[in-house]
Amino acid sequence: MKPKDPDCIFCKIIAGEIPCAKVYESETCLAFLDIAPVNPGHALVLPKGHYPTLMDIPAELGSELTETLSKVGRAVMEATGADGLNLMQNNHEAAGQLVNHAHFHLVPRHSDDGLQLWPQTGYDNPDEMSGLAKTIAGLVK
Repeated sequence: MKPKDPDCIFCKIIAGEIPCAKVYESETCLAFLDIAPVNPGHALVLPKGHYPTLMDIPAELGSELTETLSKVGRAVMEATGADGLNLMQNNHEAAGQLVNHAHFHLVPRHSDDGLQLWPQTGYDNPDEMSGLAKTIAGLVK
C-alpha cells in the first residue's frame, strides 16, 4: 500500500486523525458519508493507500474496490430507498476533483430528485468520432 500523504484530508481520515461517518472498512478500502452530499446517503469509497487519481491505483486493488463499491452501493440504496445510484469518479481539478486522493462517489438517486448530471453533445460528423477512436485506441497501453 502506498504511504499516506501528510497533507491529504482523506489520508488523515484513514489514519483516524479526522472523524468520519464510516459505513465500511476493509484492509485496503474505506467508505464513509460525504459531508456535503448531493442527496442523503451519498457515500465516498476510497483506497487506503494514497493514489492521486484513478490512473494511479494499482490493478491489484481493482477487484477489492469493485467489491466495496458494490457492497456499499447496495447498502446505500436499501438504506435510502433510492430508485437508482450514480457512481462517479473525478480525476484532476478540471474534472471536479477537490481532494487529490482517488475516490468514488456513490450517489443515491430518486426518480423525482431533479438532479441533472450534464448536457450531452454529439460529434460534428462520423469521421470525427472514428478518428478520435483510432487515436485513443493507439494510445491505450
